Amino acid sequence: MTQNPEPRDSKIRVFVVDDHPIVIRGLNLLINQEPDIVVCGEADNGPAALQKIIELKPDVAIVDLSLKGSNGLELIKQLRQQSQKVKLLVFSMRAESIFAERALRAGANGYLTKEEGPEKAIEAIRTVMRGKRYLSRRIAEWLLENMAGTRTSGDSPIDSLSDRELEVLELLGQGLGSRDVAERIGVSIKTVESHRENIKSKLGLRSASELLAYAFNWLHGNESQQPPEIPDDVGL
Repeated sequence: MTQNPEPRDSKIRVFVVDDHPIVIRGLNLLINQEPDIVVCGEADNGPAALQKIIELKPDVAIVDLSLKGSNGLELIKQLRQQSQKVKLLVFSMRAESIFAERALRAGANGYLTKEEGPEKAIEAIRTVMRGKRYLSRRIAEWLLENMAGTRTSGDSPIDSLSDRELEVLELLGQGLGSRDVAERIGVSIKTVESHRENIKSKLGLRSASELLAYAFNWLHGNESQQPPEIPDDVGL
């Protein structure tokens, strides 16, 4: 669609960041049906989204956490580092129990999962534009339990990983080798090695094969599945 920095009117201007064309199309149709909201632009990766959001200055950006060759959490951090005042709303398939707190800590104003349906995005947009955070009841209860101490910190070993380590674990679970991971996140292979060793230590894993199996099973949520063959460079 045409990126359109039209003069502002009373409509809420929304920018959509997602790497699935069907999701973008669906959100565009849904949002543009509203009398007070309009989509002003879209992108399927972090660098393009960062540039266009700075240029177009939307009121709200809807951001998926999984993007082409990039990471939604990093995009959120970059926008906040540049003091962009856009409201940031995460719309993702990723489990809120792992990613919601991380996204809010990075600077997001709200979090909803795609399981809740795109219709909830309209409610979320209006909520964050009123200056409030948008969280589903399930996420809000989970965060309150965490704050109240009724949920034990570190219930999952995954909680101990940094955002970057979690990204590396996810990419390994997709079957990428160390070189591919390094290229994807824009760091050296030595840095990936360091992240990998930290992940193994925190998760109590002893070898590259254990790490890959854990990453694959965690990503797919089914430990009965067999992990893919280990890439030649995963142990580099």
